[in-house]
Amino acid sequence: MHGKNVELREAVMRFGDFTAVHRGDLEIEAGEFFSILGPSGCGKTTILRMISGFIEPSEGQVLIGGEDMRGRGPNNRPTALIFQNLALFPLMTVWENVAFGLEARGVDKAARRKRAEELLALVDLGGQGGKKPTELSGGQRQRVAIARALAVEPSVLLLDEPLSALDLKLRQHMRSELREIQRKTGVTFVFITHDQGEALTMSDRVAVMNHGRVEQVGTADEIYLNPKTPFVATFVGQQNVFRGKVAGLEDGMAQVETPLGRFLGLNGDGLGVGDDAMVFVRPERLGLIRPEGENCLGNQLEAEVEGRELEGPFVNMFLNAQGTPLTMHLTNSAEAPAQLAGQQRLGFRCEDALVLRAGDLADE
Repeated sequence: MHGKNVELREAVMRFGDFTAVHRGDLEIEAGEFFSILGPSGCGKTTILRMISGFIEPSEGQVLIGGEDMRGRGPNNRPTALIFQNLALFPLMTVWENVAFGLEARGVDKAARRKRAEELLALVDLGGQGGKKPTELSGGQRQRVAIARALAVEPSVLLLDEPLSALDLKLRQHMRSELREIQRKTGVTFVFITHDQGEALTMSDRVAVMNHGRVEQVGTADEIYLNPKTPFVATFVGQQNVFRGKVAGLEDGMAQVETPLGRFLGLNGDGLGVGDDAMVFVRPERLGLIRPEGENCLGNQLEAEVEGRELEGPFVNMFLNAQGTPLTMHLTNSAEAPAQLAGQQRLGFRCEDALVLRAGDLADE
């Protein structure tokens, strides 16, 4: 098996007057684990259906391995699709489920059985072929569905929120399983999810979608550390947000005047003086300022402690700065005193603040 690249060129998808996917390009490299991340209704499943051939784009092209897929239905594309609902056949054995697509292609029973057992071994279900799907756990049934999809030797495996029905621990386990299967096979995986943890931990690259548009494509580190829009900044991970206007510029940094004071941060959007801006600071980059300690945090403000949550190795502190809610993550050590209360002085380094043009946030 080997993967093929997938390309959307100027692709648009309309349903009547509603545009589900706005005009845009997207390129997925051969053999990569690519996730499309976004909230419900953002258009990610529509993109998957365009790639698989269940719908044709209203305009533009879908290419797989450089070939235009126009007019080719799901059965005539080098793709296989795994839905959230696995739809295994309950009366068939596990190996018969895996070999189902091969039977439709006229492969004889002995060859089907051999191929099914090879694929079951690949997904760590060797020796389970004689069981019925009902005898397996949720995670095992998930792997049967993957083996069945791989049986027809697709170049591109499309996965539509396949882990969402599993409990948290199993979901976390299946992330690494899926990644391992993708590495072993070299098939291009296109994974749809609304769960940022899934996307960040498994993917070579991630596309973040909002209202039918891809807002950013990048590696997990790029998306988390250098978000390009306020939506991406707040959809992927938590942020503290300060609103204001750009008051000055210096060496790639922007100074933003906010109700809580003037903050300096990286000018991520080429903003000019007078532009409406938002300053984004991750909770783990916000710190306490000790009166007795040496201070290296360039931006400072005061906030009132409102609550504390212990997460084992981490402590989440919830604060309020003149009506602006703030979250601070501290490691559970001497820097996170158990009895922190009242007014506190906080700070963050200028390099840890990102200044973007004001826009819509993910949680608004």
